[in-house]
Amino acid sequence: MNMAEIGPPDYLDINGNERLAYRKAAGGGSGTDIGVMFLCGHGSDMDGTKALEAEAWAGQAGRSFLRFDYRGHGLSSGDFLDGNISSWTADSLAALDALTEGPQILVGSSLGGWLMLNVALARPDRVAGLIGIAAAPDFTEDLLWAEFTDEQRRRIEADGVIALPNPYADAPVKYPWHLITDGRNNLRLRGGLDIACPVHLLHGMKDEEVPWQTATQTAACLASTDVEVTLVKEAGHRFSEPDQLAILRGALDRMVGRIT
Repeated sequence: MNMAEIGPPDYLDINGNERLAYRKAAGGGSGTDIGVMFLCGHGSDMDGTKALEAEAWAGQAGRSFLRFDYRGHGLSSGDFLDGNISSWTADSLAALDALTEGPQILVGSSLGGWLMLNVALARPDRVAGLIGIAAAPDFTEDLLWAEFTDEQRRRIEADGVIALPNPYADAPVKYPWHLITDGRNNLRLRGGLDIACPVHLLHGMKDEEVPWQTATQTAACLASTDVEVTLVKEAGHRFSEPDQLAILRGALDRMVGRIT
């Protein structure tokens, strides 16, 4: 995609001196129609393949669509290392409250799958359904801290940050200590999740970043009785191949049918 062809994003001012970059498309119906809001992954942005696929689906379905960058991501203000689960949840709530109307289907990728749970808990009257793509609730505790060696634990506590190999780029990924400690205030898989809306969790069985068992664990925690888990044997964490994007489109079609 040539981003110059679609112009610069719009911005939502928050906290007086910060702003979130976003792109919003109006739907073809009234303001009370169900819209779609995309929540991207950790270190990703609103211009990723899955976000654009969901936007294309919404356009064809005549539904409003919102994608945005958390602070420290993409074109939004802020430093990536300053963010954590609480701050990115606050960004998601700010975007939902200020930029959308009526009930929304939240589509959360990886980190966004954790944030969509937080948003659904905070705004149950605004969330009509959830679709997780390799959703990663509790990853700071279960996939980072639990896997750290004793030396890595000492290092992140002493230095305030640790750099780990990035499976998608040459530069390492840096994780600050406050991401771990803040994550402990947002853990969602330690008990019941009081979320009653329909939920569909998509996960690749070749995901090397977030194990597919996270999807079944999340499903077991949800209060909702309308929960689907789709495991795709050959899919990895990115879940961006054409056949996998077709599964996402199918999940959106099915979600609309489940909530209307």
